[in-house]
Parts: sequence; structure tokens; C-alpha cells
Amino acid sequence: MDERTIVAVQQRVAQHEDAILRFLRDIIAIPSMDSQLEAVGKRIIAEMQALGFDEARFDKMGNIVGRIGNGPRVLVYDSHVDTVGIGDPDEWEWDPFQGKVENGILFARGASDEKASTPGMIYGLAIARELGLLDGWTVYYFGNMEEWCDGLAPRAFVEVDPGIKPDFVVIGEPTKLQVYRGHKGRVEMKVVAKGKSAHAASNHLGDNAIYRLLPVIAGIRDLEPQLGDHPFLGHGKITVTDMHVKTASINAVPDEAVIYIDRRMTLGETKEEAVRQVEALIPEESKGKVWVEVLQYAEPSYTGFVLPVEKYYPAWLLAEDHPVVQAGQATRRLLGLPDAPAGKWDFSTNGTYWAGVAGIPSIGFGPGDEIYAHTVLDQVPLAEVVKATGFYALFPAQLAARL
Repeated sequence: MDERTIVAVQQRVAQHEDAILRFLRDIIAIPSMDSQLEAVGKRIIAEMQALGFDEARFDKMGNIVGRIGNGPRVLVYDSHVDTVGIGDPDEWEWDPFQGKVENGILFARGASDEKASTPGMIYGLAIARELGLLDGWTVYYFGNMEEWCDGLAPRAFVEVDPGIKPDFVVIGEPTKLQVYRGHKGRVEMKVVAKGKSAHAASNHLGDNAIYRLLPVIAGIRDLEPQLGDHPFLGHGKITVTDMHVKTASINAVPDEAVIYIDRRMTLGETKEEAVRQVEALIPEESKGKVWVEVLQYAEPSYTGFVLPVEKYYPAWLLAEDHPVVQAGQATRRLLGLPDAPAGKWDFSTNGTYWAGVAGIPSIGFGPGDEIYAHTVLDQVPLAEVVKATGFYALFPAQLAARL
């Protein structure tokens, strides 16, 4: 790519900087917790329409779909625009939606996870089209809901509406402006124990369901060293995250107890293996009264759309020499970003579906740092938001040159 094109992109980004940052503040100020995307989606669609996108609409699930171009190759920019809640309001020293800017950093809910990638993606695509950098491409901006079930929105994109399997995906989750190429997967499980109710004064007549889970809980606590390992993605993880008990009263022996498990799976581990590892912790005398289930997700979105899925999210990893990774690294160099090896996320993203299930080559690139996600210090450097815009504008041409 010639120097004049790079300079032209940087000039356009600079011209739009105020609009990009104002757009970010606008969408952060609109709460979109619990996957309620309608209000923020309308604001995003209005921005895409103003910038002349060929298509800007909601899909059946309620995600936001914007399109530029009609080329034979399809690229998706994935940015989830739902957020977790704010938790205890007293823990925030500023309004979590209005936020505050200090030393060039915006502190607000959704700043790092992940509204900050949306303005750069949308403006970057508009700039790329203006400068003729999208020849041969159809590029989608996909603003979606992700917090409650990773990969469900991409599954709807591919399998329902608009019903297109992209050739490549860029995930905008925070990467500190580095290229990321994978992360661990996970499976969510529950262990159910059945007992027998009795009055607490005659507890010897009952069968305490909680007690039947104690050896399983202890086994999970001690299981981690035996889990799989990978030189890049790291070691598997397992944690008991919740417990529910059914009992006639606080003066009765509980007849049912359920624990919930988050099992992070590194590359090479399987869902079946993860389930068997937990099943092996059930004592022989409890077989038939204690069992393991993989959780299911069938909650309707705010539009009423339902797509039932198993809560299994595969690990994925793209080779460092893959053209998509190399295009991402080349784009970073064009922007003058310091060299850095392609990295990985510790948390999970929609890549579990794009790459893990659908096998679509995917990378991550976004402003911000995942360590601030879901915290009262949720934040993003504004300079990274602006810099990312140049990446999203230049990346399609860099990728096309390697295909």
C-alpha cells in the first residue's frame, strides 16, 4: 500500500475524531444491559445511515446489522454492544453511563467491554469505502448481544438472519490494539444431587442433598492440576460458581442441591472429557442420586427471538502465519504501532462460534484492556479508539493483498 493512501486514511480519521468520540459517548450513555439493544441500536443505525451504509437495520434477534459493498468476499466486524449491569451504584465514583474523562481515558460502563470498538469500525468502513479500499468486499458491521451467551448472536447471523457465512471476522473485544488469535473455550455444567427431606430435629431420617455434593465440590477444588495444558492458550480451569438448594424450610433437611460449574477448556480438551472428569468425582454410593448436566440456553431476546443452544463454547486458535493474522500485523505496522506478537484473550468472545464452531478464520483487534471489563474501573484510552479507526479502514485491503 502506498504512503499516500496511509496518509489519506490518517487525515480522514483526524477529520472525524470529534465525531468518533462524540458517537462513543452517545452510545455509552444509552444503557444496554441484559442484552437490551433497541435504544442503543437505533442510535448506531442512525450513524450508519448518516455515513451512507448500504444497509443498516436490526436482525430478527435484535442485533444491529450494517453493510457496505457487494463484493464476493465477506468480512464481518463483530462488536458486542450489550454490557453487564453496574452492580452496586455506591461503588461508582462517577455516573457509569455519563462517565468521566481523566488523562485521556474514558471511564464508563461498556468503555472496555466493548462499545469502544463500534465507532472505529463504523467510521473506518466509511473511510475505506471513500478511499476505494473495499474493492471486492462485502463488509458487515455486526453490533450484537454477547454477555449472556457467547456465540449465540453470530450463530443467528449465519444460520438465521442475514443467513451469511463470512469468509473472515475481526472481533472488537479489547486487545490493547494488538492482534489476538484465540482463547480458551468453556462448558457450563451443573451437578444435581437428590436427597430426602426430614425435619431438622430428626435429621437422621433424611438424606441431606448438600452432603452428597461435598465430595464433588472438594474434588473440583483439587482437580485443576490434572486438566489439559497448551503452550499458547494455557492450562484448563474449573470453578464452582453457584449453589442452589431446595428445602421445605430452614428447619428441614434439603432434598435437592445443585452446584454450577464454569469449566475453561484449553485447546485439545473436549466437552465429553470435561463432563467425564466431573462424573468421576461422584462417589459410588451416590450414583443415581447425583448426576452432571451440560446447561442449555433458550432465553428469548428482547424481540422474542429464541435459538436454543448448549452452553458449550469451543476453544480456538489461528496460526500465527495465517494470512488474516499477518494482515492484522501488517495493518498495525502501517499505523506505526509497535511490533508485538499476536496474543490471546483470557476471557471468552464470540470467536467461540465464528472460529470454534463455524471454522471461520478470525482475529481480535480492539481498543482497551480486558482487565477492566465488568469492573467499576471500566475504561478505554480515547487515543486508542481513534487509532483503531485507522486499523478498521486499512485492514480489508491488507487482507485482500494476502489472499
